[in-house]
Amino acid sequence: MNATSTMVTSRPDRSLTKSDRVARGLGWFSLALGLTELVAPGKLGKALGLEGKETLLRAYGGREIGAGMWALSDTPAPAIWSRVAGDIVDLATLAYGLQGADDEQRRNNYIALGAVAGITVVDLLTALSLTAEQSERKGDTGRDYSDRSGFPRGAAAARGAAGEQVTPVDYQVTATEERKREGQQRALETA
Repeated sequence: MNATSTMVTSRPDRSLTKSDRVARGLGWFSLALGLTELVAPGKLGKALGLEGKETLLRAYGGREIGAGMWALSDTPAPAIWSRVAGDIVDLATLAYGLQGADDEQRRNNYIALGAVAGITVVDLLTALSLTAEQSERKGDTGRDYSDRSGFPRGAAAARGAAGEQVTPVDYQVTATEERKREGQQRALETA
């Protein structure tokens, strides 16, 4: 596949799982929904009994677009969790829209509540699956460092190396300084 394809990851050692593909689909859905909320908040608000909440619907559109772009990345799990949180907010907003709604708005609102509840289940299951996959992969770099010590010449060469060093003259304690320290120590012990 080419470098611009949405079906590859930037990690050549990892192909897309089923959860990754669902997350990509949810990402594209978020982009479309967010665009709709940004472009037509008045019509959407009127249909759902949320007249006067156009600014709120535009903000929700921005949230959806952000989550959609993030869901299309190599690490979609946090984006899908943000979609779950957004779905809960959307459900609460739709429930608020039922207050004072006429029959047509109420019907539309119930349809929207059912659709959002369904997509919430898909978002939640996808987020759980992505998180589990990420946990399984954590620390798995495909490289084996078990034979490395972190020392350029190995651990055996490093053992005792500090004892072989000559103490610099300015760090050495003279006999006069040693007697002075001993005297201070005795004074502290008798006090």
